[in-house]
Amino acid sequence: MIYTCFDMIRDCRADRAEGWSYFVTNYVPAARALLEHYGGAALLDRVLVALRRPESSLFASLDPAPERSFLAELRQHVMAELDTPPPAIPLDLETVAAAYEPLTVTEKQAAWLETMRYSPADSAAMLRMAPETVGKIRERAAELLRSKVDAWNRNLLAANGLALGRAAAAAAGKDCLPARGFLDVLDGRATWRDREAMERHVNRCWHCIDHFCRVAEVNELRRRSQPLADAEAEPFRKLLGVPEAKRSAWKRWMG
Repeated sequence: MIYTCFDMIRDCRADRAEGWSYFVTNYVPAARALLEHYGGAALLDRVLVALRRPESSLFASLDPAPERSFLAELRQHVMAELDTPPPAIPLDLETVAAAYEPLTVTEKQAAWLETMRYSPADSAAMLRMAPETVGKIRERAAELLRSKVDAWNRNLLAANGLALGRAAAAAAGKDCLPARGFLDVLDGRATWRDREAMERHVNRCWHCIDHFCRVAEVNELRRRSQPLADAEAEPFRKLLGVPEAKRSAWKRWMG
């Protein structure tokens, strides 16, 4: 029988060793990669301990097909543990929204991924476009933003990325789309009518711009991540106090 992310969520909610062992093996690599990307590699143990606490809401969902939705939620829990020094030049979401108003939805996504510290090449892979196109979009976006601020430098978006991402995540409205809608677009399942309706909303909603970019990020992360070998996973299981899962009789017989 195949053990799924759905099974893991159920078992972690019930505090079963099977669920936590599966989480360590298959999702610690994603948490670690995110922390390394955002400059918080030293926080991995603290993040995992926080996720293990009973009050953690990470395992609240029982969506029947949750893997990438779960990864997107894991991403937000990881980011909540990060902290960065105040940027030399603060930038708020309202200023970014006003500056980028002339851009299309796709252009806003390409520009927003800069707040998430992704290069044009990495952003292009997530958005499925040429790196040169992303570079040109960012040049235009930089000029638009420079016209709206009193002080500017080329690192302005990345330096303010954590605060901007949290502001966008907190700006959800009743019409905002679920992760599944963005996954349908990334996977090519959305109809033209659905895509047009989505773009009309997303074009004026920075929560959804950010949400789409987060989903694109974890989509790429899932593609690149490899499960931990048993020896790599064991220290994390010990950290979380996860007992070794009992093997079934046939597994014991097979050795």
